[in-house]
Amino acid sequence: MAEAFAKKYGISASSAGTIPSDKVNEMVVQVMKERDIDLSSLTPKMLTPRMIQEADLVVTMGCSVEAVCPRPIIAQMKKKLSDWHLDDPKGKPVGEVRRIRDSIELKVQMLSKELTRPTSKTA
Repeated sequence: MAEAFAKKYGISASSAGTIPSDKVNEMVVQVMKERDIDLSSLTPKMLTPRMIQEADLVVTMGCSVEAVCPRPIIAQMKKKLSDWHLDDPKGKPVGEVRRIRDSIELKVQMLSKELTRPTSKTA
């Protein structure tokens, strides 16, 4: 969901998990279609150290990246790491999945604004 919303709001993003499923959660596909976003043809990807190395920002949603890349190494790479502490939609009723979707969209919108905010220059 985060990758799809990021792309919708003009952010280059890639989504991956430390323990990805074989397919995108059907309830997630359903609630994203309500936002005119089709995830049905996507396949979850495994997070790799290379993905972390190539990213400007690493956003986790309640899971740890230590299994893939220890935090001290991420810090050495000078990567910004942000945890959004979101519930996993797996096994949740549709109302909860919508709440999670809406939280993700709001966080992505805020990130988009932060990334496009003009920086002040000092003389």
